[in-house]
Amino acid sequence: MNMKNIIEEIIANKKEVGGIKQVYYVACGGSYGAFYPAKTFLETEATDIKVGIYNSNEFVHNTPKAFGKNSVLIVASHKGNTPETVKAAEIGKEAGVPVIALTWITDSPITGQADYVVDYTFGDDKDIAGEKTIVALMTAVEILNQTEGYANYDKFLDGVAKIDRIVKNACKHVEKRALAFAKDHKDDSVIYTMASGAGYGAAYMESICIFMEMQWINSSSIHTGEFFHGPFEITDAEIPFVIQVSEGSTRPLDERALKFLDKYARRVEVIDAKELGLSKIDSSVVDYFNHTLFNNVYPIYNKALADERQHPLTTRRYMWKVEY
Repeated sequence: MNMKNIIEEIIANKKEVGGIKQVYYVACGGSYGAFYPAKTFLETEATDIKVGIYNSNEFVHNTPKAFGKNSVLIVASHKGNTPETVKAAEIGKEAGVPVIALTWITDSPITGQADYVVDYTFGDDKDIAGEKTIVALMTAVEILNQTEGYANYDKFLDGVAKIDRIVKNACKHVEKRALAFAKDHKDDSVIYTMASGAGYGAAYMESICIFMEMQWINSSSIHTGEFFHGPFEITDAEIPFVIQVSEGSTRPLDERALKFLDKYARRVEVIDAKELGLSKIDSSVVDYFNHTLFNNVYPIYNKALADERQHPLTTRRYMWKVEY
C-alpha cells in the first residue's frame, strides 16, 4: 500500500470521530533528524492540524495528553529495533492510534507494533526520492492534501521527481572541496554546524551522528537565527564552522550568519543549496528539500574526513558495546 492509500484509509477510519487533528513524529538520532522537514512542513502549511516531533524515550515518559482518537503516530527506526521507538509504537497501538512505521528492515521488532510498515531506500546507489526523509515528508504532504488541501501538491511531487538528479550532481560538485575540508579539519577537536528552517535537521544529524558519534569530535548544531543570541561569542579565527545556506524562506537567516562569519571567522565551510542546484525545484516547495540535499552531500565530506583521520565511520566506544 502506498502512502496516499495509507492516509486515505486512516482518514476514512477516523471520519466518525472527527478526523485527524494531531500528527506525532517519534524517533531517535538520525531518524529523529530525518523527521524535521515533515514537522516543519505541517507547522508551516497546515491551518488546523497540529504537529509534534519527539525523541522516542521522551514520548514514552511524557506522552502528550492530546494523543488519542484524532492522532496519527509516525515512527522511524532504521533497523526496526530501536527499543525506545518500538516502545513508543507499542504505546500508540495500545491507545488505538494508527501507527505508521518507517524502516529499512521490514522483518524487525517495530513491525509488530505498527499498523502500516513502509520501507525506504538506503545505500550508495539509493534512489533519493525514496529515502527516509522524503517518505516521511510524504506522510505530511498526503495528510495535509487529503484533509485541508495543499495547493502546491503537484509542485511538490515535481520536486520529488527532480531531487535524485539534483543531489547526485551536487555530490560530484563537492568532491574536491570535501578532500580539502578533510585535510584542513583532521586535527580539530570541535566543529560546529549551522542551519535554519526545514534543513536544520541535517545540521543536527551531522553534529550528533557524524562528528560526535562517528568521529568523536565535539560539536553542536547552531540555528542561524539563534546565532546572534549567544553562540556567536565563540567565533574567532580558529573555530571551524560548517554552515548550510538554504534555498527558500529562511535563506536570509543563513546569509546574515554567513556575513558575520565572513567578517570574524576564517575557517568556514559553506554548503549553499542554490549553488548546488536546488533552485531547480519550484520556490513554493523548495524549503522542504533542503534537508535531503544537505544530508546527502554530507557523506562526501564524512568519508573524506574519516579517511584523512584514519578513524572509520564504524568505530564506536559505547554504542552496541556496553549496556545503556
